[in-house]
Amino acid sequence: MSPSSAAAAVTSSAAGLAGRLQRNRLSRRDTLWLFGAAGAASVLQGCAVSPVTGERILVGLSAEQEKQIDAQQAPQQFSQDLGAIQDDAVNRYVVGVGQRVQAGVQRRDMPYSYRVLNANYVNAYTFPAGAMGVTRGIMTELRDESELAALLGHELGHVNARHAAQRQGQAMVAQVAVVGLAVAAGDSAWAPLAGIGGQIGASALLASYSRDHEREADALGQDYLVQAGYPAQGMTGLHQLLVDSHEREPSLLETMFSSHPMSRERLDTARRLAETKYAASAKAPPQRERFMDSTASLRRLKPAIDACKNGETALAKKSLEPAQQQFAQALRLAPRDYAANLRMAQTLQAMGRAGDAARFAQTAREVYPQEAQAVKLAATLKLGLRDPAGAYADLQAYDRLLPGDAGVLFLKGVALEGQGRREAAAQHYAGFLRITQQGQAAQYSAGRLKAWGYIK
Repeated sequence: MSPSSAAAAVTSSAAGLAGRLQRNRLSRRDTLWLFGAAGAASVLQGCAVSPVTGERILVGLSAEQEKQIDAQQAPQQFSQDLGAIQDDAVNRYVVGVGQRVQAGVQRRDMPYSYRVLNANYVNAYTFPAGAMGVTRGIMTELRDESELAALLGHELGHVNARHAAQRQGQAMVAQVAVVGLAVAAGDSAWAPLAGIGGQIGASALLASYSRDHEREADALGQDYLVQAGYPAQGMTGLHQLLVDSHEREPSLLETMFSSHPMSRERLDTARRLAETKYAASAKAPPQRERFMDSTASLRRLKPAIDACKNGETALAKKSLEPAQQQFAQALRLAPRDYAANLRMAQTLQAMGRAGDAARFAQTAREVYPQEAQAVKLAATLKLGLRDPAGAYADLQAYDRLLPGDAGVLFLKGVALEGQGRREAAAQHYAGFLRITQQGQAAQYSAGRLKAWGYIK
């Protein structure tokens, strides 16, 4: 589709939506468009000495800016990955391993933090100042504590070598480019499912590291690992697990390998260092029994997590019925699982079954009232069910849980417009345009303000 025809498609969609809002009759496509357009708005907007090598490196962020990005953006991303798991014991365990490994890092003053996320895809990632997320999808693949320590050590390596700071600007540009492709494709009904089905939250674009950066993070992580009292083979085991899993089931690791390029050369290097430089560490215990005991409650969910992974893979192919079947299987295994209920609701929404979707979204809210994504989904479903006042109340609740999402400001404008509260809607649309003037939501906002005579 050419840029001009894509723009025409957006204009046509916006005009049709405006008319249906006036009649309070939103279609399935409208609500999906709103969800996707609002989500697209939730994107981020010299020289230093490397703490690791002492050499001068080019970075786009100061240390204080790194910390500010973590504070402002990490909560948004962790929510996109469905929040920390509701298992305090497992989270405390991972925090303990992380703190043990971080004792050997160069940047001791960074605000490191660790949590296991409800995301089903296989990945781990860190923000520039060390706010770290490990998905439950990878936790259930690891085999002992030394592999977990290697995973966290690798991410600590990225922070201490300031890789994320060096790549931050490029990563955010890449994220905007992906959103732009979704808009230009003209199939807005699929926009909210693109990130889900492709198994990439913004985390996959948070920092797409180079192979040199990956090698450096491996080396640092293996060193931290040994300093913490683990065998260096933990890094070898982690790489072997990832390589073997990728050869068996490439889609399982699509996201991780897009943000953390893997190769057998990295595996071979880790093995060589374990056998030479770190040979003495071979006697250290990998702590398999402690890992198995500490993660038993999470590993019991592995069949449900795997079913969710399969459902998300089906969504990537726009195969809604197989996706629904996989999420139904996950719910048979774990009826109160937040991720499974939320994904089922999103799948049913895409199938045009808003009423059924709303019930699963409500269950997700009841299961995890502190997590915001089910609240946002419930709001878009209420817009489709001709309940703009209820949608607005949900969006207010979302803001209390997770302030700072620009897309919610836009959705509030839509909800207010649906109630006939034009002046209040105009204020929200204008506020949204002060944040961003890119994307479908911005075009819709500007179109309404022009139509109502607020701007020329």
